[in-house]
Amino acid sequence: MKDIKVTDSVKYIGANDRDIDLFESQYVVPNGISYNSYLIKDEKNVVMDTIDRRKTEEWIKNLEEELQGEKVDYLVVSHMEPDHAFNIGLLSSKYPEMKIVGNDKTFTFINQFFDIENLEERKVIVKEADTLNIGKHTLQFFMAPMVHWPEVMVTYEQTEKILFSADGFGKFGALDVEEDWLCEARRYYFNIVGKYGAPVQSLLKKASGVDIKMICPLHGPILKENLGYYIEKYNIWSSYIPEDDGVFIAYASIYGNTRQAVEYITRVLEEKGAKKVVLADLTRDDMAEAVEDAFRYDKVIFAASSYNAGVFPPMEQFLHLLQGKNYQNRKVGIIENGSWAPSAGKCMKNILEQMKDLKFIDPLVTIKSRINDGSKKELENLANAILEK
Repeated sequence: MKDIKVTDSVKYIGANDRDIDLFESQYVVPNGISYNSYLIKDEKNVVMDTIDRRKTEEWIKNLEEELQGEKVDYLVVSHMEPDHAFNIGLLSSKYPEMKIVGNDKTFTFINQFFDIENLEERKVIVKEADTLNIGKHTLQFFMAPMVHWPEVMVTYEQTEKILFSADGFGKFGALDVEEDWLCEARRYYFNIVGKYGAPVQSLLKKASGVDIKMICPLHGPILKENLGYYIEKYNIWSSYIPEDDGVFIAYASIYGNTRQAVEYITRVLEEKGAKKVVLADLTRDDMAEAVEDAFRYDKVIFAASSYNAGVFPPMEQFLHLLQGKNYQNRKVGIIENGSWAPSAGKCMKNILEQMKDLKFIDPLVTIKSRINDGSKKELENLANAILEK
């Protein structure tokens, strides 16, 4: 896309996908997604990752327009997930003399996905801090295992001080959409990378050792200004530190009675000065956005109906999603509802107790079918307790 400028010698050759309904077949992307790929033009021409099969034709056209009849000398493979790596086989066939740059684990995955002719002769295997000179530019490679696959590496271009960050610093949304970076970057991070906070911390430490003027991710916009802001957000997120002071309430209500309890405690919290109260209806709202908000705020209340001697399935699914994302370090309140044998509270707490550093706030509020004066008092007590410093 001609309107996306990286530098005079680093060309953007990626594509927007506005037609996709679900990214990774699970995440709603109302504004689409971008698949980013870059061409470094120098004495040797280097392609930085390919893109998804959905936009192969557009990507090849962009590449050929920038090459102007020249060949590709190297393909650097940062990440083998198919939304970035699908066209490795095609590019290898199109440029049979092209070398492929990756680490040992990269080539394990390449062999699983592709049959590439003369691969052994074309391999350039790199290790931590290795460099590759291509003329005026020198590429330096840093391993980033489990951010968020085991083969991931990032590339630092030393001359123009560009970090090619793989999935790091990415976001949902096509590049022709005007929207704030933070919300969709946060939703992207916690749902895709969020489990791997410690590996992200390791990568941030490595990145702090080089002078970065620009970040080129594999999804989302190229970051050229206020880089400290983006890096600090990643430091907060990967440390599992709450980002904002507020109460997030995730609820799963069958007939609306549990929702009424949530609406009541919301009013109480706001009257008592809660800085922000955010609600998510787990039966209808985007589950990925609910995951994002659960990590964003420092206080969380889970409210659900009992169901089959357990908990209503949307809540159970949500809690297991959080567990899989390494959820931790929050104040937690619980509200259950049940008409004859309330079971949701015990079930929710059993799942939550498997997570790390959660502080459970009493009382665990039990609603019997609908709220009444007694349960309202319990909800008020919970609101008081969860807002205590």
